[in-house]
Parts: sequence; C-alpha cells; structure tokens
Amino acid sequence: MFIGDVGRPDLAQKVASDLTKEKLAGHLFESLRTKIIPLADDIIVYPAHGAGSACGKNMSKETSDTLGNQKRTNYALNLALSKDQFVKEVTDGLTEPPQYFPQNVMMNIQGYESITNVIDRGNRALSPEAFEEAANSTGALILDTRSAQVFAKAFVPNSVNIGIDGSFAVWVGTLIPDVKQEILIVADNGREEEVVTRLARVGYDYCIGYLEGGIEAWKASGKETDTIFSITAEELAEIGNAKILDVRKESEHKSEHIIGAQNLPLDFVNHYIAEVPKEEITYVHCAGGYRSMTFISILRARGYNNLVDVMSGFKEIKNSGMFNLTNYVCPTTML
Repeated sequence: MFIGDVGRPDLAQKVASDLTKEKLAGHLFESLRTKIIPLADDIIVYPAHGAGSACGKNMSKETSDTLGNQKRTNYALNLALSKDQFVKEVTDGLTEPPQYFPQNVMMNIQGYESITNVIDRGNRALSPEAFEEAANSTGALILDTRSAQVFAKAFVPNSVNIGIDGSFAVWVGTLIPDVKQEILIVADNGREEEVVTRLARVGYDYCIGYLEGGIEAWKASGKETDTIFSITAEELAEIGNAKILDVRKESEHKSEHIIGAQNLPLDFVNHYIAEVPKEEITYVHCAGGYRSMTFISILRARGYNNLVDVMSGFKEIKNSGMFNLTNYVCPTTML
C-alpha cells in the first residue's frame, strides 16, 4: 500500500517463468480485497515510498494517510473494479523497472551478506595511491557523490557523478546495471558511511573503499584531475544555433522544451550513447542541474569531451525568458 497507489506487479516476474505481471496483479487483487480493505478506516498508512519512486506510477508525496481515505481515493482500492478490470488498471502505463529490481528480488529470496560486513568493507579509507591501485586492479566503478557543480570543478578521471543529495538510490539503480559491481567512493568528508549504507539499502553491497581526504587529498598527491565546463542559461542563449540535448524524462520534455532540443532521457543513456554527438559541442540540460551532470560524467568516462553542462537546467532556461519554448514534440525528439 502506498498513498494513491499500490505496489507494482511486474517487479518479480523475472524470478520464475510462470510469473507474469498479470498473474501477480491477480495475487495483488486478492491480497487487497481480503487483507487490506477489511481493516478499520482509522488505521494509519505509512507508505515507505512516495512520489518519484519507481515502485509505483501514481504515488503521492504525502507521508501518511488514513486507510479510510485511501479506500475513497486510491484507484486500486475501488471496489467497483472486477478482478480483470483491476489487473488491466494496475498494469497499464507501467514504465520499464530499473534493472536492479529483479536482482533485489533474488537477494530477498536467496539471502544476502550481513550489513555489518558490507559497511565494514565499504567504509575503508584508502590513500590516493591505494585508491588508484584498487581502481586499476579491480575494474571498480568510481562513484563521486558530491554535488554537481562541486564535482565539475575537479574529479578523479572516469568518475561517475550521482549526488547523494538528489534521487540517489533511484539513479544508482537505473544507471549501474549490476548490483555486484565493485564501487569505489569519492564523497564529502564525513559522509562516506552514509553513502555505503544508502547503496546497501538498494542491494549494492560491493563498495570496496573510499578516497581518504577526498578530492583535495587526490590533488595534493599530484594526481591528475578532470573537469566539466558549465554555463548559465543566459550564456547558452547568446550562442547561435547551439546543439542542445535535453536529458529529462520524455513526459517532462513533452510538457515544455526548447524548440529544436533533442530529448535523450538520462534513464536510457546506456542504450543510446551512439546517438550523442561526439565531436560537436553539445549543451546538456535537465530540470535543475542534477541529471545533466550525471549524464555528462557517464559519457566523459567514455571519451565524450565536447559536452557542456547548463547550470540549474530548464528551470533557469524558462525563467530567463530568452528561449523559444514549445509543448509539442518536435521531430528531433528520440523517445
């Protein structure tokens, strides 16, 4: 039970060949009708997930409600729906789940390592030399969890930036396909264990250490750093015929976008990298500047050196009043 929604019935279907989303939706129907709806209306619902989570499609940002109000307002608790109608309603419009979801299901079934061991392994302070050696010898992903603009000024080459203060778990799960991927962490001082813990909460248990002293220690040791160039919306407006890439979700792009901007949602970056111009200078924006930096960092690690970040994203683009915007999907939209 969520506020405004119920759990998705498609997340466990890959565990067994006979589990379809329709069959699981049928089980959900029976559970709701026999276990939840008979309960008293004054019971408080604490949903565990809210708006923005990939665990549902219609979830509210509210953090609690009464079951009675949910019975009146939650589409999935509508007693007028037959089982077949419920199955159709709850399975309609589901987006592709993040790749880590089925892996988490298997972890829940088969068991997992002690959280104490996971944190002890990940919360290992590594000198710049040891950090570099671990990166080279293990093939670990370097995950930099600092804020986007701080990251842009100096980072360990080939790092991926997913900020701890954004939708961290969602984007880790979306962009790192294998929960067993070894990960090395660059974090703000004092937040290393928080990063390890939050990764473990979504099944990423294989952190193998963090950069002691952070990027300042890396620079002090004389090691190379990389940077990503960012510009303001006003500076973008002054560039004639700029190639613009919008990495927001398709629905956001459709709602309103710069005329001529190409839409390539961050969610699908691993599928459509070949569609991103490699030699042409391209200006990348999202809604507020979080996703664009993640997008650019992923491609920077793969040799794309001509991507420029637009600070503060579409919010500032719109507020500037300097762009021609439209809410129709232009022919260059990819998805």
